[in-house]
Amino acid sequence: MKILVTGGAGFIGSHIVDQLVKEGHKTIVIDNLSTGNKDNIPNQVKLYRTDILSLEAEQIFAQEKPDCVIHHAAQIDVSLSLQDPEQDARNNILGTLRLLALCQQHQVRKFIYASSCAVYGETKDCSITEDFAIHPISFYGLSKFTPEVYIRLYCDLYGLSYSIFRYANVYGPRQTSKGESGVISLFARKMIARDIVHIFGDGQQTRDFVYVKDVANANVLALTSGDNQIINIGTDTKTSMNALFQNISYLTHYTKAPEYSPKRAGDISFSRLDASKAKRLLGWQPSYSLQAGLKETIHYMGRFG
Repeated sequence: MKILVTGGAGFIGSHIVDQLVKEGHKTIVIDNLSTGNKDNIPNQVKLYRTDILSLEAEQIFAQEKPDCVIHHAAQIDVSLSLQDPEQDARNNILGTLRLLALCQQHQVRKFIYASSCAVYGETKDCSITEDFAIHPISFYGLSKFTPEVYIRLYCDLYGLSYSIFRYANVYGPRQTSKGESGVISLFARKMIARDIVHIFGDGQQTRDFVYVKDVANANVLALTSGDNQIINIGTDTKTSMNALFQNISYLTHYTKAPEYSPKRAGDISFSRLDASKAKRLLGWQPSYSLQAGLKETIHYMGRFG
């Protein structure tokens, strides 16, 4: 199968590319390298260094004729979405819409889309299922949800199959400190450098951290399953920022206390995802505990920075 991965030089996308290559799929990448790194891409994978909104994107579809598109190119910074919602919408909404039009035009079989737990907004401290109300509290959450509606309509109108993944907080090697899930990378880098770590709010807010290799596995499984479904990808385990700080402190032998700063606009209090649907439809389940994932991540950062 020939797979086109947008954002394939980035954090999550590059791990998906690795898994696709391992599984024997012909893989190509579109990435403008605004946040991605070409060194993340295996030598045998062709990289088109361009934007998904560029004129070149149509030529790539016509030339490569992919069977499936896995879409991870996105603006992922909650704070930036609040500062510049127009840019956020251009990247996340218009970029996805352009890809959908190209998929319809060039007979792509399936579209796999990376959405986010941010679409749910504020919830109680509970397991979030896919039928929870959609109530984003940031433009980022809104710009990740809006393409879901377009994707489902493209399925109804043109028969384009899809899987929509709402990710919990993804972490692992190659992650930068930017974006909604970058807290582990940020904490670890600060601790390795023996700098002061800042925690926004009181540190009692909780997140569901899912390891990037588990996320990559879900995308590969979706090539042949989970058609026309919205699916949570998470561990249904909550970890507070204070507990995360302690875990990473232990692994990096960091001894300083954190400094607390005011809560940021757009930050939710609680988030953990019920992934029973992923287990039922994809046969997927996380294989990495937080402790195992943190060890692998910090080992990588110690070697490569």
